[in-house]
Amino acid sequence: MRDGDAPPPGCVTRPVWRVEGGRAADELDRLAEEVPVAMHVDGASFAVMMASPLDIEDFARGFALTEGLVPSVRDIAAIEVHEMLEGVRVDVRRTGPGAADAPPADRLLPGRSGCGICGSRELEDVIRHPAPVAAGPVVSHAAIERALRGLRERQPINAFTGSVHAAAWATAEGAIVRVREDVGRHNALDKLIGAMASEGLPTRDGFAVITSRASYEMVTKAAVAGMPLLVAISAPTALAVHLAESCGLTLVGFARPGRFNIYSHPERLADAATG
Repeated sequence: MRDGDAPPPGCVTRPVWRVEGGRAADELDRLAEEVPVAMHVDGASFAVMMASPLDIEDFARGFALTEGLVPSVRDIAAIEVHEMLEGVRVDVRRTGPGAADAPPADRLLPGRSGCGICGSRELEDVIRHPAPVAAGPVVSHAAIERALRGLRERQPINAFTGSVHAAAWATAEGAIVRVREDVGRHNALDKLIGAMASEGLPTRDGFAVITSRASYEMVTKAAVAGMPLLVAISAPTALAVHLAESCGLTLVGFARPGRFNIYSHPERLADAATG
């Protein structure tokens, strides 16, 4: 960023005293914004998540879908976003047969940007088993590498700050179609899912790429959205691998140029000879 240029949306600059070799210098550091986002469903408080203040409607749509609040975006009557002194309040109004039902009260404590299950009150609220995903496409190693390269070029907040996650959707050939960034890895994936649902983009014809580890909830959200293949640049957890195997999702971890690990359902990788 040149002097006088405005930071990209979702970023700020703040004074910092940089110490190197015993010498301190006054500089401006580049930081990602993080605000509390209060989700209200049909007038009832549901969850508070720390998130980047961008693409909030996408976040609300994706969160409602992956948390099972609505079966599809067609069951969302309205989303209202209110910027407040303390953060952002989002009011999601549902329609359809379940609109009169109170939202499940399983996440009434504040969430965190790095934790997808904070606020869950019971063990049964934490471990969800998504339905099996569709067969999906067969993807080549080259397609995964193309998606990784494309994603690196489409992360303006991370390029500015180096401190946020991204979730992207790629075609079966590896072309990046949509990207969403957020301080929380779960939020970034929710925003991606919400954006795709809003635009009517199918989730069965390509694969998702995330710049984080593949935790249990990242696999669950991808599977609930109908994504057949999830590529993570970092490690999966054992529970994530178990759930991916059980719901038919192909899980790839430690994705780097020239190499990656396949943890479940390698049949979707065209040139993944095993044995």
